[in-house]
Amino acid sequence: MTTHVTIIGAGLGGLTLARVLHVNGIPSTVYEAESSPTARAQGGMLDIHDYNGQLALEAAGLMEEFRGLVLEGREATRLLDRDGTVLFEQADDGTGGRPEVQRGELRQLLLDSLPAGTVRWGHKVSGTRALGEGRHEVTFADGGSVVTGLLVGADGAWSRVRPLLSAAIPEYTGMSSVETYLFDADTRHPAAAKAVGDGALFALMPGKGLTAHREKGGTLHTYAMLARPQDWFANIDFTDPAAATARTAAEFDGWAPELTALITDTDTAPVLRPLNALPAEHRWDRVPGVTLLGDAAHLAAPNGEGANLAMLDGAELAQALAAHPDDAETALTEYERAMFPRSTEAATEGAELYEFMFGETTPHGLLDMFTGEERGD
Repeated sequence: MTTHVTIIGAGLGGLTLARVLHVNGIPSTVYEAESSPTARAQGGMLDIHDYNGQLALEAAGLMEEFRGLVLEGREATRLLDRDGTVLFEQADDGTGGRPEVQRGELRQLLLDSLPAGTVRWGHKVSGTRALGEGRHEVTFADGGSVVTGLLVGADGAWSRVRPLLSAAIPEYTGMSSVETYLFDADTRHPAAAKAVGDGALFALMPGKGLTAHREKGGTLHTYAMLARPQDWFANIDFTDPAAATARTAAEFDGWAPELTALITDTDTAPVLRPLNALPAEHRWDRVPGVTLLGDAAHLAAPNGEGANLAMLDGAELAQALAAHPDDAETALTEYERAMFPRSTEAATEGAELYEFMFGETTPHGLLDMFTGEERGD
Protein backbone atom coordinates (compact mmCIF):
# COMPACT_ATOMS: atom_id res chain seq x y z
CA MET A 1 0.00 0.00 0.00
CA THR A 2 1.55 3.30 -1.07
CA THR A 3 -1.12 5.62 0.38
CA HIS A 4 0.18 7.49 3.39
CA VAL A 5 -2.37 7.48 6.23
CA THR A 6 -3.02 10.82 7.96
CA ILE A 7 -4.25 10.42 11.54
CA ILE A 8 -5.65 13.30 13.57
CA GLY A 9 -5.20 12.75 17.30
CA ALA A 10 -2.50 11.01 19.36
CA GLY A 11 -4.79 9.33 21.87
CA LEU A 12 -4.79 5.60 22.43
CA GLY A 13 -6.88 4.89 19.31
CA GLY A 14 -4.84 6.99 16.92
CA LEU A 15 -1.55 5.64 18.27
CA THR A 16 -2.75 2.04 18.08
CA LEU A 17 -3.72 2.63 14.45
CA ALA A 18 -0.28 4.09 13.71
CA ARG A 19 1.48 1.21 15.46
CA VAL A 20 -0.43 -1.58 13.72
CA LEU A 21 0.03 0.19 10.39
CA HIS A 22 3.76 0.32 11.11
CA VAL A 23 3.82 -3.38 11.99
CA ASN A 24 2.26 -4.02 8.58
CA GLY A 25 4.66 -1.75 6.70
CA ILE A 26 2.18 1.09 6.06
CA PRO A 27 3.43 4.65 6.68
CA SER A 28 1.40 7.16 8.68
CA THR A 29 1.66 10.54 10.31
CA VAL A 30 -0.20 11.49 13.49
CA TYR A 31 -1.04 15.17 14.03
CA GLU A 32 -1.68 16.13 17.65
CA ALA A 33 -2.83 19.47 19.07
CA GLU A 34 -0.90 19.07 22.32
CA SER A 35 2.61 20.51 22.31
CA SER A 36 4.29 17.40 23.72
CA PRO A 37 3.53 13.99 25.27
CA THR A 38 3.65 15.60 28.73
CA ALA A 39 1.59 18.72 27.93
CA ARG A 40 -1.18 17.55 30.25
CA ALA A 41 -1.99 14.75 32.65
CA GLN A 42 -3.25 11.63 30.89
CA GLY A 43 -6.01 10.58 33.24
CA GLY A 44 -6.12 7.67 35.62
CA MET A 45 -6.47 3.92 35.49
CA LEU A 46 -7.74 1.87 32.58
CA ASP A 47 -8.91 -1.73 32.68
CA ILE A 48 -7.80 -3.28 29.39
CA HIS A 49 -10.15 -6.08 28.44
CA ASP A 50 -9.21 -9.43 27.00
CA TYR A 51 -11.98 -9.22 24.38
CA ASN A 52 -11.05 -5.85 22.80
CA GLY A 53 -8.18 -3.75 24.17
CA GLN A 54 -5.84 -6.71 24.61
CA LEU A 55 -6.65 -7.93 21.09
CA ALA A 56 -5.49 -4.56 19.82
CA LEU A 57 -2.25 -4.81 21.77
CA GLU A 58 -1.66 -8.29 20.37
CA ALA A 59 -2.07 -6.90 16.86
CA ALA A 60 0.40 -4.18 17.82
CA GLY A 61 2.92 -6.75 19.05
CA LEU A 62 3.05 -5.13 22.48
CA MET A 63 1.48 -7.65 24.85
CA GLU A 64 4.69 -8.46 26.70
CA GLU A 65 5.42 -4.78 27.28
CA PHE A 66 1.82 -4.22 28.32
CA ARG A 67 2.03 -6.93 30.98
CA GLY A 68 4.95 -5.03 32.47
CA LEU A 69 2.64 -2.06 33.10
CA VAL A 70 -0.13 -3.99 34.86
CA LEU A 71 -0.73 -3.01 38.48
CA GLU A 72 -1.40 -6.16 40.45
CA GLY A 73 -4.43 -6.27 42.69
CA ARG A 74 -6.26 -3.35 41.12
CA GLU A 75 -9.12 -5.47 39.75
CA ALA A 76 -10.47 -5.67 43.30
CA THR A 77 -13.97 -4.18 43.65
CA ARG A 78 -15.97 -2.83 46.60
CA LEU A 79 -19.59 -1.64 46.71
CA LEU A 80 -20.46 0.43 49.78
CA ASP A 81 -23.66 1.91 51.10
CA ARG A 82 -23.54 5.63 51.88
CA ASP A 83 -23.00 4.86 55.57
CA GLY A 84 -19.85 2.92 54.71
CA THR A 85 -21.40 -0.56 55.01
CA VAL A 86 -19.73 -3.01 52.63
CA LEU A 87 -22.43 -4.50 50.40
CA PHE A 88 -20.13 -6.41 48.07
CA GLU A 89 -16.43 -7.10 47.92
CA GLN A 90 -14.35 -9.07 45.46
CA ALA A 91 -10.59 -9.46 45.69
CA ASP A 92 -8.27 -9.55 42.70
CA ASP A 93 -7.09 -13.15 42.54
CA GLY A 94 -5.13 -12.62 39.33
CA THR A 95 -7.55 -14.53 37.10
CA GLY A 96 -9.60 -11.57 35.87
CA GLY A 97 -9.66 -10.47 32.23
CA ARG A 98 -9.43 -6.73 32.85
CA PRO A 99 -5.97 -5.87 34.20
CA GLU A 100 -5.44 -2.25 35.23
CA VAL A 101 -2.76 0.11 33.93
CA GLN A 102 -2.12 3.83 34.10
CA ARG A 103 -3.42 5.54 30.95
CA GLY A 104 -0.31 7.72 30.63
CA GLU A 105 2.02 4.73 30.78
CA LEU A 106 0.02 2.87 28.13
CA ARG A 107 0.07 5.93 25.88
CA GLN A 108 3.84 6.25 26.33
CA LEU A 109 4.29 2.57 25.44
CA LEU A 110 2.50 3.18 22.14
CA LEU A 111 4.48 6.37 21.47
CA ASP A 112 7.76 4.58 22.09
CA SER A 113 6.77 1.85 19.63
CA LEU A 114 6.52 4.26 16.69
CA PRO A 115 9.31 5.45 14.38
CA ALA A 116 10.74 8.84 15.31
CA GLY A 117 8.79 11.69 13.74
CA THR A 118 5.55 9.76 13.33
CA VAL A 119 3.75 12.10 15.74
CA ARG A 120 3.76 15.80 14.89
CA TRP A 121 3.09 17.72 18.09
CA GLY A 122 1.55 21.18 18.29
CA HIS A 123 -0.70 20.69 15.25
CA LYS A 124 -4.16 21.87 16.31
CA VAL A 125 -6.68 21.31 13.52
CA SER A 126 -8.73 24.36 12.61
CA GLY A 127 -10.70 22.82 9.76
CA THR A 128 -11.06 20.08 7.16
CA ARG A 129 -12.54 20.09 3.67
CA ALA A 130 -13.12 17.64 0.85
CA LEU A 131 -11.19 18.18 -2.38
CA GLY A 132 -12.89 15.43 -4.38
CA GLU A 133 -11.82 11.95 -5.48
CA GLY A 134 -11.25 10.86 -1.89
CA ARG A 135 -8.73 13.59 -1.08
CA HIS A 136 -9.04 15.96 1.87
CA GLU A 137 -7.25 19.03 3.16
CA VAL A 138 -6.54 19.52 6.84
CA THR A 139 -5.67 23.03 8.00
CA PHE A 140 -3.94 23.83 11.26
CA ALA A 141 -4.19 26.75 13.65
CA ASP A 142 -0.65 27.87 12.78
CA GLY A 143 -1.68 28.38 9.15
CA GLY A 144 -0.16 25.18 7.80
CA SER A 145 -2.07 22.47 5.97
CA VAL A 146 -1.75 18.96 4.61
CA VAL A 147 -3.54 17.19 1.76
CA THR A 148 -4.15 13.47 2.15
CA GLY A 149 -5.71 10.59 0.28
CA LEU A 150 -6.61 8.74 3.48
CA LEU A 151 -7.73 10.70 6.56
CA VAL A 152 -8.65 9.20 9.94
CA GLY A 153 -10.27 11.25 12.67
CA ALA A 154 -9.06 9.94 16.02
CA ASP A 155 -9.55 13.35 17.58
CA GLY A 156 -12.10 12.66 20.26
CA ALA A 157 -15.44 14.02 21.34
CA TRP A 158 -15.26 17.36 19.50
CA SER A 159 -13.65 15.93 16.36
CA ARG A 160 -12.81 18.37 13.56
CA VAL A 161 -12.87 15.47 11.10
CA ARG A 162 -16.38 14.23 11.98
CA PRO A 163 -18.22 16.97 10.00
CA LEU A 164 -16.85 15.44 6.78
CA LEU A 165 -19.00 12.39 7.54
CA SER A 166 -21.74 13.33 9.97
CA ALA A 167 -23.65 16.32 11.34
CA ALA A 168 -23.96 14.64 14.75
CA ILE A 169 -22.80 16.66 17.77
CA PRO A 170 -22.32 15.24 21.27
CA GLU A 171 -25.11 16.08 23.70
CA TYR A 172 -25.10 16.29 27.49
CA THR A 173 -26.19 13.03 29.11
CA GLY A 174 -27.70 14.68 32.19
CA MET A 175 -24.80 13.72 34.44
CA SER A 176 -21.42 15.23 35.28
CA SER A 177 -18.55 14.22 37.50
CA VAL A 178 -16.32 16.25 39.76
CA GLU A 179 -12.79 14.83 39.79
CA THR A 180 -10.54 14.83 42.87
CA TYR A 181 -7.27 13.22 44.00
CA LEU A 182 -5.89 12.19 47.36
CA PHE A 183 -2.14 11.53 47.38
CA ASP A 184 -0.16 9.23 49.70
CA ALA A 185 -3.55 8.20 51.04
CA ASP A 186 -2.46 5.29 53.24
CA THR A 187 -0.44 7.71 55.36
CA ARG A 188 -2.31 11.00 54.94
CA HIS A 189 -5.91 9.80 54.46
CA PRO A 190 -6.04 6.32 56.06
CA ALA A 191 -9.81 6.13 56.57
CA ALA A 192 -10.53 6.99 52.94
CA ALA A 193 -7.81 4.59 51.78
CA LYS A 194 -9.36 1.77 53.82
CA ALA A 195 -12.80 2.54 52.36
CA VAL A 196 -11.55 2.39 48.78
CA GLY A 197 -9.59 -0.81 49.35
CA ASP A 198 -7.13 -2.26 46.85
CA GLY A 199 -8.93 -1.45 43.60
CA ALA A 200 -12.23 0.19 42.68
CA LEU A 201 -14.89 1.62 44.98
CA PHE A 202 -18.54 2.30 44.20
CA ALA A 203 -20.73 4.14 46.72
CA LEU A 204 -24.04 4.93 45.06
CA MET A 205 -27.49 6.39 45.56
CA PRO A 206 -30.12 7.34 42.97
CA GLY A 207 -28.81 10.24 40.93
CA LYS A 208 -25.44 10.47 42.63
CA GLY A 209 -22.45 8.45 43.68
CA LEU A 210 -18.75 8.23 44.37
CA THR A 211 -16.53 6.08 42.19
CA ALA A 212 -12.88 5.84 43.15
CA HIS A 213 -9.80 3.85 42.27
CA ARG A 214 -6.48 3.20 43.92
CA GLU A 215 -3.71 4.20 41.55
CA LYS A 216 0.08 4.05 41.89
CA GLY A 217 1.78 5.33 44.99
CA GLY A 218 -1.27 5.30 47.22
CA THR A 219 -3.15 7.79 45.05
CA LEU A 220 -6.95 7.73 45.30
CA HIS A 221 -8.64 9.09 42.16
CA THR A 222 -12.32 9.92 42.68
CA TYR A 223 -15.27 11.00 40.56
CA ALA A 224 -18.22 12.49 42.40
CA MET A 225 -21.09 11.69 40.03
CA LEU A 226 -24.14 13.94 40.01
CA ALA A 227 -27.24 13.83 37.80
CA ARG A 228 -27.80 17.55 37.52
CA PRO A 229 -28.52 19.92 34.62
CA GLN A 230 -25.62 21.91 33.21
CA ASP A 231 -27.12 25.13 34.61
CA TRP A 232 -26.77 23.72 38.12
CA PHE A 233 -23.03 23.27 37.64
CA ALA A 234 -22.74 26.67 35.96
CA ASN A 235 -23.73 28.22 39.27
CA ILE A 236 -20.67 26.72 40.96
CA ASP A 237 -17.46 28.74 40.69
CA PHE A 238 -14.85 26.12 39.85
CA THR A 239 -12.19 28.84 39.78
CA ASP A 240 -12.66 28.90 43.57
CA PRO A 241 -11.50 25.39 44.61
CA ALA A 242 -12.67 25.68 48.22
CA ALA A 243 -16.16 26.83 47.23
CA ALA A 244 -16.47 24.20 44.51
CA THR A 245 -15.32 21.47 46.90
CA ALA A 246 -17.79 22.55 49.56
CA ARG A 247 -20.70 22.76 47.12
CA THR A 248 -19.96 19.32 45.69
CA ALA A 249 -19.54 17.76 49.14
CA ALA A 250 -22.87 19.25 50.23
CA GLU A 251 -24.59 16.89 47.79
CA PHE A 252 -23.26 14.00 49.89
CA ASP A 253 -24.29 15.40 53.27
CA GLY A 254 -24.91 12.60 55.73
CA TRP A 255 -22.64 10.10 53.99
CA ALA A 256 -19.90 8.36 55.95
CA PRO A 257 -16.97 10.72 56.66
CA GLU A 258 -14.47 8.30 55.14
CA LEU A 259 -16.43 8.64 51.87
CA THR A 260 -17.00 12.40 51.89
CA ALA A 261 -13.28 12.80 52.65
CA LEU A 262 -12.66 11.72 49.05
CA ILE A 263 -14.10 15.13 48.14
CA THR A 264 -13.39 17.38 51.12
CA ASP A 265 -9.76 16.31 51.61
CA THR A 266 -8.81 16.60 47.93
CA ASP A 267 -5.17 17.47 47.28
CA THR A 268 -6.05 19.02 43.92
CA ALA A 269 -8.57 21.58 42.75
CA PRO A 270 -11.83 19.82 41.82
CA VAL A 271 -12.36 19.51 38.07
CA LEU A 272 -15.82 19.47 36.48
CA ARG A 273 -16.25 16.89 33.72
CA PRO A 274 -19.63 16.99 31.95
CA LEU A 275 -20.54 13.65 30.38
CA ASN A 276 -21.54 13.94 26.73
CA ALA A 277 -22.45 11.31 24.17
CA LEU A 278 -23.23 10.80 20.51
CA PRO A 279 -26.39 8.88 19.58
CA ALA A 280 -25.92 5.19 20.41
CA GLU A 281 -26.59 4.23 16.77
CA HIS A 282 -24.38 6.94 15.28
CA ARG A 283 -23.17 6.00 11.81
CA TRP A 284 -22.63 7.57 8.41
CA ASP A 285 -22.68 6.74 4.73
CA ARG A 286 -19.33 5.76 3.23
CA VAL A 287 -17.36 8.83 2.15
CA PRO A 288 -14.24 8.05 0.08
CA GLY A 289 -10.91 8.65 1.77
CA VAL A 290 -12.01 9.34 5.34
CA THR A 291 -13.24 7.57 8.48
CA LEU A 292 -13.37 7.93 12.27
CA LEU A 293 -12.42 5.87 15.29
CA GLY A 294 -12.87 6.00 19.06
CA ASP A 295 -14.77 8.87 20.63
CA ALA A 296 -14.85 10.73 17.32
CA ALA A 297 -17.02 7.89 16.01
CA HIS A 298 -18.95 6.70 19.07
CA LEU A 299 -18.56 8.91 22.12
CA ALA A 300 -20.46 7.50 25.10
CA ALA A 301 -20.57 8.23 28.82
CA PRO A 302 -17.59 6.52 30.50
CA ASN A 303 -18.42 2.84 30.98
CA GLY A 304 -15.04 1.12 30.93
CA GLU A 305 -15.17 0.46 27.19
CA GLY A 306 -14.11 3.75 25.58
CA ALA A 307 -10.34 3.31 25.49
CA ASN A 308 -10.68 -0.39 24.69
CA LEU A 309 -13.00 0.28 21.76
CA ALA A 310 -10.75 3.05 20.42
CA MET A 311 -7.75 0.73 20.46
CA LEU A 312 -9.68 -2.09 18.81
CA ASP A 313 -10.97 0.36 16.18
CA GLY A 314 -7.39 1.39 15.42
CA ALA A 315 -6.10 -2.16 15.21
CA GLU A 316 -8.95 -3.42 13.03
CA LEU A 317 -8.75 -0.43 10.68
CA ALA A 318 -5.01 -0.99 10.23
CA GLN A 319 -5.53 -4.70 9.63
CA ALA A 320 -8.23 -3.99 7.06
CA LEU A 321 -5.93 -1.59 5.21
CA ALA A 322 -3.15 -4.17 5.28
CA ALA A 323 -5.53 -6.85 3.96
CA HIS A 324 -6.57 -4.62 1.03
CA PRO A 325 -3.35 -2.80 0.10
CA ASP A 326 -4.66 -1.64 -3.27
CA ASP A 327 -8.26 -0.92 -2.28
CA ALA A 328 -8.59 1.45 0.64
CA GLU A 329 -12.33 1.89 0.10
CA THR A 330 -12.96 -1.82 0.56
CA ALA A 331 -10.85 -1.67 3.72
CA LEU A 332 -12.79 1.29 5.11
CA THR A 333 -16.12 -0.35 4.30
CA GLU A 334 -15.04 -3.57 6.01
CA TYR A 335 -13.85 -1.67 9.08
CA GLU A 336 -17.01 0.41 9.45
CA ARG A 337 -19.27 -2.60 8.91
CA ALA A 338 -17.80 -4.21 12.04
CA MET A 339 -17.32 -1.02 14.05
CA PHE A 340 -20.88 0.37 13.81
CA PRO A 341 -22.78 -2.49 15.50
CA ARG A 342 -20.01 -3.04 18.05
CA SER A 343 -20.08 0.57 19.20
CA THR A 344 -23.90 0.64 19.26
CA GLU A 345 -23.96 -2.44 21.48
CA ALA A 346 -21.37 -0.96 23.84
CA ALA A 347 -23.22 2.36 24.12
CA THR A 348 -26.52 0.59 24.79
CA GLU A 349 -24.98 -1.62 27.46
CA GLY A 350 -23.30 1.45 28.96
CA ALA A 351 -26.65 3.23 29.30
CA GLU A 352 -28.04 0.16 31.05
CA LEU A 353 -25.04 0.15 33.39
CA TYR A 354 -25.69 3.77 34.34
CA GLU A 355 -29.28 2.85 35.16
CA PHE A 356 -28.00 0.11 37.48
CA MET A 357 -25.53 2.53 39.06
CA PHE A 358 -27.61 5.69 39.41
CA GLY A 359 -31.24 4.67 38.84
CA GLU A 360 -33.96 4.20 41.42
CA THR A 361 -32.87 0.67 42.41
CA THR A 362 -29.27 1.53 43.26
CA PRO A 363 -27.23 0.37 45.06
CA HIS A 364 -29.12 -2.91 45.09
CA GLY A 365 -29.52 -3.01 41.32
CA LEU A 366 -25.75 -2.89 40.91
CA LEU A 367 -25.35 -5.42 43.73
CA ASP A 368 -27.62 -7.79 41.82
CA MET A 369 -25.52 -7.27 38.71
CA PHE A 370 -22.32 -8.07 40.62
CA THR A 371 -23.81 -11.19 42.23
CA GLY A 372 -25.89 -12.35 39.27
CA GLU A 373 -29.07 -12.31 41.33
CA GLU A 374 -32.52 -10.94 40.51
CA ARG A 375 -34.83 -9.44 43.09
CA GLY A 376 -38.54 -10.10 43.14
CA ASP A 377 -41.14 -7.44 43.81
